[in-house]
Amino acid sequence: MKNIMFIAPPAAGKGTQADLIVSKYHIPHISTGDILRDIAMENNELGQYVKETLSNGELVKDEITDQLIEKRLAKDDCKNGFIIDGFPRNIEQAVRYDSILKKLKYDIGNVFLINIDKKLLEKRVLGRRVCEDCDAVYNLNSEDAAPQVDSICDECGGKLFQRNDDNLEAFENRYRLYLEKVTPIVEHYKKLGVLHEIDGNNPRDEVFKQINDIISKDGTK
Repeated sequence: MKNIMFIAPPAAGKGTQADLIVSKYHIPHISTGDILRDIAMENNELGQYVKETLSNGELVKDEITDQLIEKRLAKDDCKNGFIIDGFPRNIEQAVRYDSILKKLKYDIGNVFLINIDKKLLEKRVLGRRVCEDCDAVYNLNSEDAAPQVDSICDECGGKLFQRNDDNLEAFENRYRLYLEKVTPIVEHYKKLGVLHEIDGNNPRDEVFKQINDIISKDGTK
């Protein structure tokens, strides 16, 4: 099993694909956001810094994020593979990430670029709804992801709401920033021969089949 990185625009479904991989291969899903939120709850100087930084909507210093990522990847549950999420966010972080893997004697593994039409992404963003109780995510513009009862969570019966940043203006800004940051990262991993382009316009299961076919080949080498 190789390590896995997803590169995808907002609402491309990388979280869903990561969950499917975790369910099948039982490897950890390493989320930078989760790591930082956990650190923010610690009663120490680092925890206070991360908490204040996140609360202000700012980015944690790269050197701190790098250290936390390295510490997490060094744990035993990552020895047989992992999914990295939310990192790297720019080419500088990508180069440092490669160095961390080399230090830990890990392969870069597979980098999946999920390509998807902008109009479809826009539709997904505007239709996204989240449960206020259990954080389950639905989409009013997708038959596969819509709740059974309008505005009610299938899982717990909680009320669904639309996030403040799930609007057209915010989406346009996020998409523009994504393209600016991701293009050098894509070229970097393409040159290293580890980039796989995935058609994300297909239904969830078809997208997973594309990804799984590549992962499965690793197990036969």
